[in-house]
Amino acid sequence: MNKNIVIGLVIGLLAGFIIGYFSGASRSSSQQPATIAAAVPMPSPGAAPAGMAPNAGVMPNAMPGAMPNTMEAESRIFSNLQIVARDPKNLNAWKQLGNDYFDTHQPQKSVDAYAKALELEPDNADILTDQGVMYRQLMAFDKAIANFEKSSKLDPKHTQSLFNLGVVYSQDLKQNDKAIKAWNRIIALDPATPQAAQARAAIAEITALKAPPKIK
Repeated sequence: MNKNIVIGLVIGLLAGFIIGYFSGASRSSSQQPATIAAAVPMPSPGAAPAGMAPNAGVMPNAMPGAMPNTMEAESRIFSNLQIVARDPKNLNAWKQLGNDYFDTHQPQKSVDAYAKALELEPDNADILTDQGVMYRQLMAFDKAIANFEKSSKLDPKHTQSLFNLGVVYSQDLKQNDKAIKAWNRIIALDPATPQAAQARAAIAEITALKAPPKIK
C-alpha cells in the first residue's frame, strides 16, 4: 500500500490536509503516487499516523477493523522478513515492509526498510516521500526536507512531497515564508486542481495568523 502522506497541520483547516492514502490505508501496493486527501492529517512528531491513536507506537483505540488490520500487517511483516532474508534484492518486499512498519507505528524500522528499497530503486519519488514522513515523525526534519526536495526534483508534479515540505517548514521549523514558497509551487503546477485549492487554504491560514487583529 502506498503511503504518500501529507503531514497534517496543527491548526484549524490545515489539520485536515494530507498527502495521500493514509488512514484507512488506501495506498496501493504498486506505490502509485498518492493524491492529497482531506481529513487524514499526518501525525505531529511523536504522534501516530493519521487515523490512529495520538501517541507514536500506541495502538489505535478499539475501532471496527483496527485489530484485524494490525494483525494482517504483522503477518505481512513476518512473511516479508523471511522473503528478504532469502532474497535481499526483493524490492516489493522491502517496500511492503516499510509500509507495514509505517502502519504499525515503528518509524525507525520503516525508515530502514524504505532505505533498502531505495538502494534498489533510488529515484522512486513515492518511497522518498514515505520515508520523509517517517523521518519527520522521528523529528529528523533536515532528512525529511531532503527527501521531499529530492522527490519533487525527480517528479516536479509530485504535489504530496511539496505539501509535506511546506508543513515541515511551517509547523516544525516555524519558517512560514519557505512553507508558502513550497505551497505556491503546487499552485503554479496547476491552479485549478484540488491540491492547489488546499495549498491556497494553507497559505491563507498562515496569512490570517500573521495579520494584526482588526480594530472594532
